[in-house]
Amino acid sequence: MTPQPMRAQHSQTTTNVNLVRQNLRVVKQLHPWLKGTDLSALRELTMDLRLSVCRGEVLFIDGKWYVTHAGLLRIALRQRCCGIRTVLQERQSDPIAGRWVFRATVYKRPGSRGFVGYGDADPSNVSSLVHGAEMRVAETRAVNRALRKAYGIGLCSVEELGWSPRPSGTDRSHQDAPPANGNNGHQNGQPRLRDQLCLLIRKHQLDAALVKTYAADFCGTPTLRDATRAQIESFVTHLAEWAARDRDSLLCKLNSYSQTHEVRA
Repeated sequence: MTPQPMRAQHSQTTTNVNLVRQNLRVVKQLHPWLKGTDLSALRELTMDLRLSVCRGEVLFIDGKWYVTHAGLLRIALRQRCCGIRTVLQERQSDPIAGRWVFRATVYKRPGSRGFVGYGDADPSNVSSLVHGAEMRVAETRAVNRALRKAYGIGLCSVEELGWSPRPSGTDRSHQDAPPANGNNGHQNGQPRLRDQLCLLIRKHQLDAALVKTYAADFCGTPTLRDATRAQIESFVTHLAEWAARDRDSLLCKLNSYSQTHEVRA
């Protein structure tokens, strides 16, 4: 065996070990109450999938680990995915009711038959933060399922989660209240979460536009509006702890998005 393959294998092993250490360090800061079994599960999926907690590619929600859309796309890129095709299922969709169904096909190699996944979304199974964007959610869910089939990932993705009503004691008081502004999150306590983010930005004198760009990247969504409540909660916690711990490094991270933000603007 030539030395080159051995060096490459050693380098990859070292990279994986470093990523495991980084993930465990960040998770212990974000979720200090995690059990040893949860940390062991993170260690295993990091070695297997090489996903980063800092990049928002894997999240811990309600006692379980979930992969994000960003994490699945990174795996597809690493595996040199040939292409992804999505098709709206018009017969199963109902635009008036806001129900959309997509079929996604992932092609690992040119000429392959592909791996198929379906995704649906309607106002009853998405977060109130993305009401009005059910079409995009459905397409993302279809892509996620197809990617998980193609690369043998048993871990459920965050975007595939359905959203059931909260306990009746807290939810009933809001059921008869009309939404204030469609998908801007004015109901079910959403302003409180958004206000937390605004307070953090003012308190630590952060650039609001860059924080929003970073938040979308962290949540693995095109924009912050597309993120679920659980994803935003995780980001707010992450941002608060990082800003309190090391504001300078956080500013460096935010500045890395400045060029992207300028191009989009």
